Amino acid sequence: MRPLLLWSLLALLGCGGSAPPATGPAVLRIGWAGSPDALHPGTAVLSQAYTLFNLVYDSMFRLELDGSFTPVLARQWQAADGGRTWTFALRAGFVFHDGQPLTARDVAFSYNFYRDHPDFPLLGTYSRVLEEVRAPNDSTVVIRLREPVPDILSQLVFLYVLPEHVWAPHAQESRFSDAAMTGSGPFSLKEYQPDQFVRLAATRRHPLYPPQVDEVIFQTFANQDALVQALRTGQVELITEMPNTAVAALRQEAGIQVAAGPPQPPETTDILINQLDPAHCPPGSVCSGHPALRDRRVRQALAMAVDKQKLIEVVLLGMGTPGLTLIPEGLGHWYNSSLQDYAFDPGQARALLEEAGYRDGDGDGVRELPDHRPLEFRFNWPSDSPAAPRSAQLLAAMWKEIGVATQLQSVDPDALTAACCPGFDYDLILWAWDSDPDPGLLLGAMQSGRIPAGTNETGYANPEYDALYQRQAAELDPQRRQEQVWELQRLALQDVVYIVPYYAHRVQAWRTDHFTGWPASLPKVALEHPSVLTAVQPRR
Repeated sequence: MRPLLLWSLLALLGCGGSAPPATGPAVLRIGWAGSPDALHPGTAVLSQAYTLFNLVYDSMFRLELDGSFTPVLARQWQAADGGRTWTFALRAGFVFHDGQPLTARDVAFSYNFYRDHPDFPLLGTYSRVLEEVRAPNDSTVVIRLREPVPDILSQLVFLYVLPEHVWAPHAQESRFSDAAMTGSGPFSLKEYQPDQFVRLAATRRHPLYPPQVDEVIFQTFANQDALVQALRTGQVELITEMPNTAVAALRQEAGIQVAAGPPQPPETTDILINQLDPAHCPPGSVCSGHPALRDRRVRQALAMAVDKQKLIEVVLLGMGTPGLTLIPEGLGHWYNSSLQDYAFDPGQARALLEEAGYRDGDGDGVRELPDHRPLEFRFNWPSDSPAAPRSAQLLAAMWKEIGVATQLQSVDPDALTAACCPGFDYDLILWAWDSDPDPGLLLGAMQSGRIPAGTNETGYANPEYDALYQRQAAELDPQRRQEQVWELQRLALQDVVYIVPYYAHRVQAWRTDHFTGWPASLPKVALEHPSVLTAVQPRR
């Protein structure tokens, strides 16, 4: 990459910091709008962190862009005892970045480590089913499940293998940070400046995916226009997100390619609705949600007032499809395509609120509860989301038409996560989920048992939903499980646990003049995927 003058770099960096100078054409720079919230797989939530984990760590299987699974650490595997016991034979040749060999002991330690920390926000979900994991020798892992599960391979994709010699002394601790990120993946962490950049170095000895570049630098930009400008000037080779308004112009520029389409992993943009019953408030949480949002009729009225097609046309410039459930359409047969969404009908929404007793008693255009508290909701979104401000403004205008007011405010992603989960210190949040290849993770967010840990971020509690979720989690017949997954989505839509405005297409752009090996076509858009970043190489 061409070196930049310091003043140019500072002018373009959205966060005011500067990345280390490029060392040559084999340094691939990637611009993104966010930053990882943690460097330890057990404690991270944000997608930026998982992008790094997929590059720095290895796991049993890798999720590919087409939704298939590729064995990585696993060489062979077989099930016994009706699917309750699984034996995995590991490939040889994997080495941690500190030079120590990766063995079955590290896999067993990592799985048990995740399982023994049920407070981990995401990885605890995958490891909860593990009853016992052991390593009878250095190349064999035996997993005993609490009960057979229908998706064991997908459960292992994100259980990243940690070095036992590093983490065993800390296994009983409750708080984890990881300045080194010692893994065995195709890249290793070299330098990290929070909210500025993450610098990764290639691991040439990786037995499966040795990178063709020397380094990858993820550089944070707070300003979306600066992201596009950085690509244009050659400061970065790839931007993982960008305003849709820039697509047409970039497609006309020499040396730049644009990809737009369904993302990998599939993504759902959703509106979190704090409907927590105060009786379920976790100890230490704020639980300040507006009481009207606990009334399903209010949530239904909000849903009826959302013009999803207008949001897609104005915010996404047509690059998206109407949302329906937390399970995105990108999950194929798991998505309940038979559901009928709430029709856009502001008149019906007003009538529903009127009938429920929410009337505008003082004539100021905002309805009130019987105790005269106005239907005015705090409406927040993460400050690193490029589409959220315009979406929030349009949604606020739509809800104003039915007599509902909003207080709009962007919030730092980490602060918003803390306020949400498990603080329940919010009313409405415009958020987004990256989907797991199996529907269990997203559907699990609506279990009442997850409320204390904050992984049920809406506070939704429905015993019928809880019982059905447990049945589908153990159902081995694919057809019956699909029916149960579809029914869970029906219940969530009926109860308006979330409002899903759209499934946004993802837009990314890259330069073709400095590096080659970019994919000619993409089944799903995710150019930061390991299969891409280990294949690109400097143009000679």
